[in-house]
Amino acid sequence: MEIIGIRTEGLGDSSYLFVHDGVGVLVDPQRDVERFLAPLDDLGADLRFVLETHLHNDYVSGGREAARRTGAELVLPAAAAPAFRHTPAFHLEDLDGGPFTVRPIHTPGHTPEHTSYLVLIDGEPVAVFSGGSLLVGAAGRPDLLGPERADTLARLQYRSVHRLAALPDDVGLYPTHGEGSFCTASGAGRYTSTIGQEKATNPVLIYPDEDSFVEAQLAVLQPYPRYYRHMGPANLYGPEPLPPADLPTLTTNDLADTDATLVDMRPRAAFAAGHIPGSLGVELRHDFGTWVGWLVEDIRTPLVLVAEPGQDVGEAAVQLHRIGFDRILGVFTDLDTWRAENRPWSTTPTASATEVVEAIGRGEQVVDVRAPVEWSAGHLPGTVHAYVPEFVDALPAGIDPSRPTWLLCATGYRAAIAAGLAERHGLRPTVLIDGGVDDVRKLVEGVSSVS
Repeated sequence: MEIIGIRTEGLGDSSYLFVHDGVGVLVDPQRDVERFLAPLDDLGADLRFVLETHLHNDYVSGGREAARRTGAELVLPAAAAPAFRHTPAFHLEDLDGGPFTVRPIHTPGHTPEHTSYLVLIDGEPVAVFSGGSLLVGAAGRPDLLGPERADTLARLQYRSVHRLAALPDDVGLYPTHGEGSFCTASGAGRYTSTIGQEKATNPVLIYPDEDSFVEAQLAVLQPYPRYYRHMGPANLYGPEPLPPADLPTLTTNDLADTDATLVDMRPRAAFAAGHIPGSLGVELRHDFGTWVGWLVEDIRTPLVLVAEPGQDVGEAAVQLHRIGFDRILGVFTDLDTWRAENRPWSTTPTASATEVVEAIGRGEQVVDVRAPVEWSAGHLPGTVHAYVPEFVDALPAGIDPSRPTWLLCATGYRAAIAAGLAERHGLRPTVLIDGGVDDVRKLVEGVSSVS
């Protein structure tokens, strides 16, 4: 038996390839299916099943395409009832994998149809793929279908996580959601575990009753990306194959004539040094797609990528395609010509941590754009809190546009994004792009200790 975990860091998710005696099972793949299917040849295995634990909220599924390419049987929870051919998984109705058995276990809570899959070899349970139910050190959040259903789903989740915890201690636990995923109700650390380890350490299993579990789960929920609302329908009515990642190169005239949203994926220092006004500045890294998906209203919005020559535009496109942004019109890299033609241009003032300390000392408006959970864990006295997504539609209510404004986060990444959004609303803030709250705090404490 071999289980290969394949991480998608930007989503905080893991997909799994289980292989035993030359027969494989693929669990919860994203749209870029090649990376999940490639190990099959090395392992000399044929794919028997593609299993989906639920209708995913955070990405477009690649399950249908993986099954089409391999001839594997596509299995979804019976209660999902998607609008395409599949094998429905009913609670405790075993699926014959040849040298192993797959046993569906209905585990609602993250979604109503959610189903985990227990794998048995020679009748003995060896691994459970728990999707968004019981996670490592956490449980899948119950509010992604709307706050009106959160209480009901949390109560279902309570019973589901205890249903899984009743499995033998040595059964391996392989959840889809983990650290970095907005689908977890609280922080998660490691990616895989065992049932016994979770019974000993997972805080969601220690609550004395259902009500206390529900209260705790609903108390720690954090904001989640706006694009999530599009994923359920995409996966219900038929996720399409991944579009080609090769993009046409656009000219300055192309760019001037388009009404597409410009996504500037260059390093944040380059964006601050100069960019096309109105661009959404999101530096390319593993969670680039997630941030674009959070800040652009609709997955049908046409996009143009603004990049430096040599940047990995293909990676940027795949990240966007994973979450359904398929209208990428092209890539623009010739900013030198754009400037030489005297086209619109903007810069973002930047600051050092020392300058932010001085601004705080003068009583100026310093805005912390980190997530609510980070702010609650500790923040600089005298600062204002406004999470990055609050800048999308308007300036957050707590910001006075008549005052000089300074932005900071943990590293500078999100502060730079917020600065580009603020510019759209007429604010020109100064940004700490190479450092964050901890750097400023150390300087403030140093000043205090000296004085």
